[in-house]
Amino acid sequence: MSNIEERLLPVGIIQHTFSDDVETNRTRNEQSIVTLAEEGARLIVLSELHDSLYFCQTENVDNFDLAYPIPGDFTAFYSRVARENEVVIVASTFEKRACGLYHNTAVVFETDGSICGIYRKMHIPDDPGFYEKFYFTPGDLGFEPIETSVGTLGVLVCWDQWYPEAARLMCLKGAEMLIYPTAIGWNPDDSDDEKRRQRDAWITIQRSHAVANGVPVVSVNRVGYEEDPSGQTSGIDFWGSSFVAGPQGEIITECSESEVEERICVLNLSRSENVRRWWPFFRDRRIDAYGDITLRYR
Repeated sequence: MSNIEERLLPVGIIQHTFSDDVETNRTRNEQSIVTLAEEGARLIVLSELHDSLYFCQTENVDNFDLAYPIPGDFTAFYSRVARENEVVIVASTFEKRACGLYHNTAVVFETDGSICGIYRKMHIPDDPGFYEKFYFTPGDLGFEPIETSVGTLGVLVCWDQWYPEAARLMCLKGAEMLIYPTAIGWNPDDSDDEKRRQRDAWITIQRSHAVANGVPVVSVNRVGYEEDPSGQTSGIDFWGSSFVAGPQGEIITECSESEVEERICVLNLSRSENVRRWWPFFRDRRIDAYGDITLRYR
């Protein structure tokens, strides 16, 4: 019998719809954080770019007005909320680093309100309805876990979740869990079968990161329909389905595809030690044979 001491971590996830009113969005997020903290959450994760509507459906220079510097108004708000509720918060912002230089950035706040660290989204998509390359410079901080009072967090963002290399590098550097603030959804014109394939693929790839690395995964998506301001497409129906998986890929909790939800689940971080003893993937990696992984294609 294992003598590994249990490390239990109550995690709160917030799956919301959003409007074009920043203050309203922040107020709703704060109310949810307060509720989850009162119910015992010690780590709370929000979705991607939760200050506003998902503005990347169009290429519009006026949308750069939605960006904030770090530190700045955005970080001051969530710093206060983290401090007053004594929780660790993973938030997501449109970072203005300098005039003409912007990032899609996750910010982690400690229970005293201090900033533990930031992660700048490394993989930037450019697809119909998701014109992120127009807005975001790829991250330049690498895949570095963030140390907090609740554990070592491997924070990545949305499109990063499709890349096993990102998850692996985070875990090789000591991440105890992977966290993905997300904004992903369907084109309403897609068939029901295509929608199901996309959502299932999204869940499957992230569960595979949990299995391959022996760590929990926390993925928090936005939910609800947002129209395309340009009228050129049918908009995006964000499919919700926020979930938490354990280190064998098991689903611990999963939200609906269409409803606003906030919930808590308890992670047992000590399970990773047992799982990695049973499935020692790190031990058996052939690092002498992986040189070609850095090539674009071969």
